[in-house]
Amino acid sequence: MSSVVIIGAGLGGLFTGAILAKEGFSVTILEKNATIGGGLQTFKRFGETFDTGMHVIGGMRPGGNIRKICNYLGITDQVRLQDVDDDCTDRLYFSEDKQFYTLAKGKEGFVNSLAAYFPEEREHLEAYVEAVLALTDQVDLFNLRPSDGASRLFAHSDSFMMAADAFIASHVENPKLRTILAYMNPLYGGRADQTPAYIHAIISTLYIKGASRFIDGSSHFADMLADSIRAHGGQVLAGDGVAWIEVNDRQVDYVRTKSGRQYTADYYISDIHPCTLLRLMDEKAFPKSYRDRLDSIPNAHSAFALYIKLKDGTFPYLNYSEYCLTRYEEVWNFSRADKPWPLGFLMMTPPSSHPGPYAHKVLITAPMPFEMVSRWENTTVGHRGADYEQWKQEQADKLLALIEEMHPGFSDCIEAVNTSSPLTIRDYYGAKDGTICGFSKDCHNIALSQVPVVTKVRNLLLTGQNNNLHGFCGVPLTAIQTCEAILGPNYIINRINACNES
Repeated sequence: MSSVVIIGAGLGGLFTGAILAKEGFSVTILEKNATIGGGLQTFKRFGETFDTGMHVIGGMRPGGNIRKICNYLGITDQVRLQDVDDDCTDRLYFSEDKQFYTLAKGKEGFVNSLAAYFPEEREHLEAYVEAVLALTDQVDLFNLRPSDGASRLFAHSDSFMMAADAFIASHVENPKLRTILAYMNPLYGGRADQTPAYIHAIISTLYIKGASRFIDGSSHFADMLADSIRAHGGQVLAGDGVAWIEVNDRQVDYVRTKSGRQYTADYYISDIHPCTLLRLMDEKAFPKSYRDRLDSIPNAHSAFALYIKLKDGTFPYLNYSEYCLTRYEEVWNFSRADKPWPLGFLMMTPPSSHPGPYAHKVLITAPMPFEMVSRWENTTVGHRGADYEQWKQEQADKLLALIEEMHPGFSDCIEAVNTSSPLTIRDYYGAKDGTICGFSKDCHNIALSQVPVVTKVRNLLLTGQNNNLHGFCGVPLTAIQTCEAILGPNYIINRINACNES
């Protein structure tokens, strides 16, 4: 039986471990935090459980690619999900002109909902949606189609690597509508004239097909993956992260945890940020050119978050997400530190296993460049100082003012508020610059858009959001690539498809 040690129990590490454990590997996952899950983690505050990252997910509706992977792992029936409303998957608010826009599920629903605001753009909207779906169809991995490695993400149409903002503009004339079509770019770290069109297309396709949300928090999904690993004889160990990786002659000999325990395996897989990984080994383990390249790749933006407990019976439960954007022209500028903050945020009321007409809590996630907290970058959790606490309160007040604008009277519904900043994300996830989407993708430089899962250290592979695609959909697909780097091309794809055909 081959063995594997996985560094990090985030979504990528857990999916990779679950797949390899099912295929007969002896799997050990080592996690530095006391809680597994990475972006699936939850925490308790004010008597409520709050998600930290995976608020809205795609690919889990019937026929969805992630649902098919879960079918293969045998965990689908255990996942607790609430589908968002078909007639209102998302609701957008633009502070600039106090305008709301409601979006619906499906090709026709999406087109009809936006054509109600922009009737002269109906034909353009229809062409745009078809173009988005066509781009997504070119990605074999997204569609779980067998293919050779080279064609999984590239060798596609000319528009595949076009800048996303230019792709939208090539189909739609109205500037406001172009902005509306880009409203989800904070979910993938979108940048004007840089983010590839295929990234925009994949995320848009997921939500056009219908999104879902975890009931009672996302941590149970991490626990399910861990249970699947344990059921196949593996182990998931939390609270003792890897402190050193011994590499000799381009091969990992062992890893040592903070407590001093050593682990050996045939293969080692890193689910942590590649730049964080490099700090755990001798600098001679990788060529300087490789280190310099990873250090030079810009990271997508981070985020500031509010976790709000509501007074009982004061604010309605919303079975959809709300997006606030301040100005139409700023939709591609969330990563820029030279712009006023906030430029917008995602707002949602998480579903509960005890549903009712009123919400118990609200989550607010506002993209934020790491530069806004760089003055405290050398501090640690709980020791950042009074000026940091005051700064956090000031940022929270800015967000609360926008929420009050969207929902007059909201301030009277609040019982308590907790905050987190990019420093929180950096320190708990080990993510460079607190990035929530991993490395930024650049349509002008393919090398900066993709970090291969294989490395020059023969038995060390990568997985997670910094390779290929990110998010709840992208990370499991990358896990397939990591596993197939060991098991062979299309091995897992074929196994997944065979399971879903039977």
